[in-house]
Amino acid sequence: MFQEKTLKDRRPRAHFLTGFDFSSPKPFDVVGLGLNAVDNLCVVPHFPRYDSKLRMLDFSRQGGGQAATAMVACQRLGLTTRYVGKSGEGEFGHYSRRSLEEEKVDIQGVKIVAGARNQFAFILIDQTTGERTIIWDRDQRLVMLPGEVPRDIICSAKVLLIDGHDSAAAVQAARYAKGEEMVVVMDAERISEETAELVSLVDVVIGEKHFPERFTGSDDIKGALKEIANRGPHVAGVTLGNEGALAYCEGQFYYSPAYQVSCRDTTGAGDVFHAAFVRSLFEDWDLNSCLDFSNAVAALKCQKLGGRAGIPCFDEVMELMEQDKRLPCKGSFL
Repeated sequence: MFQEKTLKDRRPRAHFLTGFDFSSPKPFDVVGLGLNAVDNLCVVPHFPRYDSKLRMLDFSRQGGGQAATAMVACQRLGLTTRYVGKSGEGEFGHYSRRSLEEEKVDIQGVKIVAGARNQFAFILIDQTTGERTIIWDRDQRLVMLPGEVPRDIICSAKVLLIDGHDSAAAVQAARYAKGEEMVVVMDAERISEETAELVSLVDVVIGEKHFPERFTGSDDIKGALKEIANRGPHVAGVTLGNEGALAYCEGQFYYSPAYQVSCRDTTGAGDVFHAAFVRSLFEDWDLNSCLDFSNAVAALKCQKLGGRAGIPCFDEVMELMEQDKRLPCKGSFL
């Protein structure tokens, strides 16, 4: 089932994709709209106490941001990619853009904002668990507005991935994409005034583990996913960390356990999960297989420090999946 395709025709063809016309040629497979950042990653033996000093065990600077990191992951997994967003001037802005260009992600859709400092973060990673705490800053001038969304660049791909942070711009991009019968995938994390409208416009929404409850107000995860799907998405899903991923589609739930790896850092795991899900759409797979693939990519990423250093290639993912070493699920949703 998991033999790699050549992707020479580069058409999304997952089993649950119906009603889309992919006959028109497009120069890119996927375009991502959302955040880019510079991540300064500090590994510490434990979270620091108040008014204390703590020597770090390791340090790395990498490109970050949900949509930008997802495009890097899609590129490494074999897709052609573009990124749309705003970038600041100075060292951080230059670093962020260069980190995309070096991965062959097209950045024609990046607007450089004069006088603004690029989004950046300091991330503390607990050496024992791999869990992280993020301290970040973003200049408000970096927020993309609906009128700044480049329609020609959005519509140059077959799939649109949005992270929902610049939500008004994401709504505009989703409208452009729907007019072109593109598949729209949403990485759902943040709740804003436009989130409900955005959810109604996308085909696939996969949220972080707290999103379904925060968005619907229901602590019943299955009920929350059903409610989200009733708002328009064909697939409503949620990532559950070391408990895997759960999705609802056409009246049925699909669950994929997480893969067992040595976790060093969870930074960017959700970003690359969504990228892997986009990549899986280009295979003749069912939804469970798409979730399995996405879990495997996220697991491999977690073996290395930072959101991008551990992003695997396709063959590495297949090798892990063939081993099929899964973590036991402790969730009450099964």
